[in-house]
Amino acid sequence: TLGTQTDYRDGEAQTDPYSPEYVVPSGSVPELLTLAALTWGRGLPAGLAEVEMIERAREKRAWEAALPAVDNASHITKRRKMMEDMERKEWAFREQEIEKLQDLRLEVLKKMLQRQEENQNELDAKRLDDHWQNHQKTKEEKIKKIQHDCAMLLRKLIAKRKNGMGKLQRRDIIKEYTDFASQTYASLSRIGYFPDNHSERYVVKNFYLNTFAGLCELEASLPDSVTQVKIKAPKPKCITTKTGSIRRSARLEVELAQVHQ
Repeated sequence: TLGTQTDYRDGEAQTDPYSPEYVVPSGSVPELLTLAALTWGRGLPAGLAEVEMIERAREKRAWEAALPAVDNASHITKRRKMMEDMERKEWAFREQEIEKLQDLRLEVLKKMLQRQEENQNELDAKRLDDHWQNHQKTKEEKIKKIQHDCAMLLRKLIAKRKNGMGKLQRRDIIKEYTDFASQTYASLSRIGYFPDNHSERYVVKNFYLNTFAGLCELEASLPDSVTQVKIKAPKPKCITTKTGSIRRSARLEVELAQVHQ
């Protein structure tokens, strides 16, 4: 009434079927012995091809039993004719088997060629795509360069147009410092200034700030007043004077508290 579920399938633990030994009585030829060449994995379990082979073997045994005896000339002629007919039949069957095998090989070859053609088409499509991507990248780079050159030439023309007469202009320091978009605050890299270059030299590198041992040493060198904060309670405001009268500021605070309520 109980069942057990294992971690393995039955097929993983199943061995090949056992074929016991046998003894053939004298004078008998069992039909099963004609199938002794079939083993598990090579013909067993039997399929349609094995069933057809068994039927052909039965027909051949029946034909051998029907052959006439070799006792006179007429029987010999008839026997020879029957054997020739059987031989032609066997050759025709072998030709059919060879044609079937050739058809199967042809189908396999067609599938292989089709798969090879598909792989080649995919490879060609990938190569074309990569080639197209490279052309697009080159095209975009050329367009960016043209746009950059165009903007640079336009700036030069605008600068020349501002000073069309070729007069010298003095530097207006007040205007430069009042305009936050001027060269003083926002220098341009196209005139030779690169603010991001060598920016690491401005980074503060300190042993006491970048290492744990430095932090411990820095903490030990600090006085106790820095690490241990002492808070003094504020003294209450005196609301009375020396004579014992209430100050005017105290009366105003009471009135403000009542108004707030």
